[in-house]
This record gives sequence, structure tokens and C-alpha cells, in this order.
Amino acid sequence: MKGGWWATKVRQAVRHLAGRVSADEVRALETWLDTPTLALFASMHPADQRHGLDVVARLRAGGHDEPDLLIAGLLHDCAKGPGVRLPHRVAWALGERYGDGVRRATSSLPGFATAFDILRDHAEASARLAEDAGCTPRTADLIRYQETPRDPVAGNALRLADEAS
Repeated sequence: MKGGWWATKVRQAVRHLAGRVSADEVRALETWLDTPTLALFASMHPADQRHGLDVVARLRAGGHDEPDLLIAGLLHDCAKGPGVRLPHRVAWALGERYGDGVRRATSSLPGFATAFDILRDHAEASARLAEDAGCTPRTADLIRYQETPRDPVAGNALRLADEAS
């Protein structure tokens, strides 16, 4: 990743705060998503919507056009919800980088323990939401195993696009 871990995380934080989706982007989604999948996307926090669109753009730029992979990229964080705010995400990322002591130190702050539970389980929860919206089992598995891909090509492409976005 260009600029290293800290530069990537700062860029992600800025994108989280400024994350917006244009009406044109929503209209473009309407051309390739069905109604339940589009509704699931619409239910996501705007920052997660923006992130999903950025992941899809990276996947496409890398030559990936498989619909299951693109939908997985779009929806892989759909279960995070509005209760997972930027401070929770920062503490979680610091915990991933520097160890669980960071999470233990912040988990007693209001809302952090719940947010950490959501972040820990979001891949499985997002996969279930995708299944409930009618996504294919392949899409759900790409989401479910986003951090430890089972598919060496598509799964790894999703992981790398997610980390870079």
C-alpha cells in the first residue's frame, strides 16, 4: 500500500468523514443490482456505501468484472451499521496493528464494547444479510471470508481492494 499503514489509515478516516454517494452513482447501481440488493446497499451507512463503491472501482481497475465479486466488494461491510463510528474503527484498527491491549483499554468507553462486537463479527453478519437479500452463495462466501480468503484469486482481490480503499 502506497504510503504505508498510517497513511492508508489517515486516508480511510478522511474518506469515512467525507464519504458521500452521488445520485448518478446510485442510478448506475440500479443498472446492475436487483431491488433487494440495492435496498441492502441503501441501508448502509454513507461512509460504508462510499467505501463499497471505492472497492468496486479498485476491483474493476484490476480487471475484475465477475458480478459475484463486485457485489461482494460493494456489500462486504453492510452489517457494520450506524453504531460503528469513526472512533470505534480507529481503536479497532490500532488494535489490529498494535495488539489487543488497545481494544482492552478502550472497550470500557461507552459504546466501544458493542461496536467491537459488531466489527469482530461483521463479515459473517454481512454475508448473512447478503444471503437474505438473495445474493449468491459465492457472493456470501467472498464476504464471509474477506479477511482470510478461501478463493485465491477473487477472495484475495477483494481483500486487497478493501485494504487499499
